[in-house]
Amino acid sequence: MANPYMEELIPIVNKLQDAFSQLGMASPIDLPQIAVVGGQSAGKSSVLENFVGKDFLPRGSGIVTRRPLVLQLINGKTEWAEFLHQKGKKYTDFEEVRKEIEAETDRVTGSSKAISAIPINLRVYSPHVLNLTLVDLPGMTKVPVGDQPVDIEAQIRDMIMQFITKDNCLILAVSPANADLATSDALKLAKEVDPQGLRTIGVLTKLDLMDEGTDAKEVLENKVLPLRRGYVGVVNRSQKDIDGKKDIKAALAAERKFFLSHSAYRHMADRLGTTFLQKTLNQTLTNHIRDTLPQLRSKLQGEILSMEKEVEEYKRFRPDDPAIKTKAMLTLIQNYGTDFERRIEGGGEAISISELSAGAKINRIFHERFPFELVKLEVNEKELRREISFAIKNLFGVRVGLFTPDMAFEQIVKRQIEKLVVPSLKCVDMVFTELSEVVKTCGLGMSRYPRLRDETERILTTFLREQEQKCKDHIRLVIEIELAYMNTNHPDFVGFDNAANGAQKKKVHQSVTNQVIRKGWLGMPVSLIKGSSKDSWFVLTADSLSWYKDKDEKEQRYSLRLEDMKVRDIEAGRFSLGKKFMFALYYTSGKNVYKDKEQLEIQAQSEEDMEGWKAALLRAGVYPSREQASTDADEIESMDPQLERQVETIRNLVESYMSIVSKNIQDGVPKTVMFTMVNKLKSFIQTDLLPTIYSAGGQDSLMEESADASIRREEVLRMYHTCRDALEIISEVSTKTTSTPLPPPVDYDENESLPPNRTSASQLSAGGPARPNRPTPRPPPPGPSTSSQPPPSPTPPAERPAPGVPNRPDPAGGPRRPPPPPGSRPSVPARPQ
Repeated sequence: MANPYMEELIPIVNKLQDAFSQLGMASPIDLPQIAVVGGQSAGKSSVLENFVGKDFLPRGSGIVTRRPLVLQLINGKTEWAEFLHQKGKKYTDFEEVRKEIEAETDRVTGSSKAISAIPINLRVYSPHVLNLTLVDLPGMTKVPVGDQPVDIEAQIRDMIMQFITKDNCLILAVSPANADLATSDALKLAKEVDPQGLRTIGVLTKLDLMDEGTDAKEVLENKVLPLRRGYVGVVNRSQKDIDGKKDIKAALAAERKFFLSHSAYRHMADRLGTTFLQKTLNQTLTNHIRDTLPQLRSKLQGEILSMEKEVEEYKRFRPDDPAIKTKAMLTLIQNYGTDFERRIEGGGEAISISELSAGAKINRIFHERFPFELVKLEVNEKELRREISFAIKNLFGVRVGLFTPDMAFEQIVKRQIEKLVVPSLKCVDMVFTELSEVVKTCGLGMSRYPRLRDETERILTTFLREQEQKCKDHIRLVIEIELAYMNTNHPDFVGFDNAANGAQKKKVHQSVTNQVIRKGWLGMPVSLIKGSSKDSWFVLTADSLSWYKDKDEKEQRYSLRLEDMKVRDIEAGRFSLGKKFMFALYYTSGKNVYKDKEQLEIQAQSEEDMEGWKAALLRAGVYPSREQASTDADEIESMDPQLERQVETIRNLVESYMSIVSKNIQDGVPKTVMFTMVNKLKSFIQTDLLPTIYSAGGQDSLMEESADASIRREEVLRMYHTCRDALEIISEVSTKTTSTPLPPPVDYDENESLPPNRTSASQLSAGGPARPNRPTPRPPPPGPSTSSQPPPSPTPPAERPAPGVPNRPDPAGGPRRPPPPPGSRPSVPARPQ
């Protein structure tokens, strides 16, 4: 080879392959390699063993190769093998290599005949091999064996396609010569992914087992099912030879003797056999790598660029340097605080479009979930009137009251205010859950130092629980303050006169404009048994709910007025599939809502979506329904007109005052939560977290790397340096190195097993007679490059006359040629007829 750097290409690709495999990740670079494809018992394993010169692959019936075997052949002075999963352990006994392949296969796939796409990496050093990288894939099968899955054929096909569909993967299609080549699974798959034949090399095995009187001469001459890179024939050891422990060297000698002695193959014997195939693959893979150098260089540069920031951090890391550890801790705490603030306050460059941030979820709790919980506390009208009636009667006792008692109003209002504690504390719990999740999520940036991460989470969780308790205590204090004094002089309070005159009416939602509150897709059940639903585009405004066929809102299906409407939860039918998030709308008057249905059942896509729609309906004045309280004789008995007027007055006063208190609580609880929990936690992270960690002591132990992080650091650095070395070697390789050019495309009709007869090259010669039975010239053999060295100049015959020179007498006594005119090109003398 003209350029010595070309010999380093295959080893450097091997280093890249090992580096990616040890990191436990798929190679981001499409590395050039050769995939060995063929059916069961096609002779793939024998070909690979012939390359190595040793018996080292598992053998048997059925599927023997059940995991891809990445075989790296490296020319060396001694003969030994090494597995990537046992790096550093040398195998000199290749029988032990076979046992380890079987054991490693069983470790992943079990003792069954199942398959796995996780490769086994084996490196073989030998003075008898050429640098080569091959991937031995499981043989294709049709029928499951034993406890194999029924789709074993599809699984093997998918695994093979994962390799051969890559543009940088050469395909070594192995087919037995004693079978119909037109039905070869290997050639069929190669044709699917490589229709132009740019990456496919054909190999014919079992030439010595063909029926007597038959041969594969036309196939090897590329006349039958031609390939652009042609075919190479090999003769492997028979089962009898394998059982008899026939030496591979003797088998190779017998293979050479077979081709030289066979009448059909002796004229092409120098282009057949295992040795020629190995040289061919070595040169082909080297040329293929050379052709992909620009693309490989670009990808390597991209990988190096993506790793530089992480590598720079790793390079500065010194496990025994306290200054480095302190600086790393400061950086991690600062990054933690920045990440926490970004997740709460919003903004930043990386904005998620798939889920809500913590700040958005807390905002939803404040303005949707919490108001909805407050509204659910609205008491039943009959229950409220019954309580007011009992309070008035109990206050008067045996006396007959002439005036409406104030104490009844105060007692009823206090009972209603006390009910606000539960939803307020529930709001605190929901925010605490979101903040706890943020604390854990931000801690992922400290995964490299698990003790520091755990200590940070412990400190922040403890602080958050303390603030949660303070927040709840403050909310309880606010409720107690509301209970301590009834401010009936509040400007928004209706007053006794207005309440007695009936000026405070039942709250009815009013809107100045038809404002749109929410839009979205919702489902309406269409079949009770199947549990199916039909989606429509719903639009909720201040006074109506409409749904349309699609988002264009051109074809309206129906519209409902929201006045006198309630919402309630319903459970999905027992025949429905999966969990359904459903609610229903109905009129309190009992009239039909939609067609002949007393309620409109609606299905949301998720619980979050359902709660959002219920909160939106709440804004539109559609409140949730209440369970009717059981009544007794005292409740259903008729009240005298005076008591009824007193009950109505107290009821109006309670409703007016509770409206004021509910607004205060709805406004005050989110502020309290933000002050005592969210802002305090954010401030603690920014100012007190680092001193608290230092006060606990043990900074050295906190900054100890996890075992996984240490391994990753070493692997990333090794990957980085490997990529740099590869890029350096690639930069030094001269892409001007000559090699065997790719053969021209072949004329082949897929519908015919044999191509039409072709005219030989001799018949196309000018005036030359056609030579019978001369074979059609095959494409240039896919062998090693011979054009890398300049071809020797042909030795001129001893009696060859010198060319004629102008104005010089011709040796044969012919006339002298006149000199050419100045500036003109000498003409070539015409050949005498």
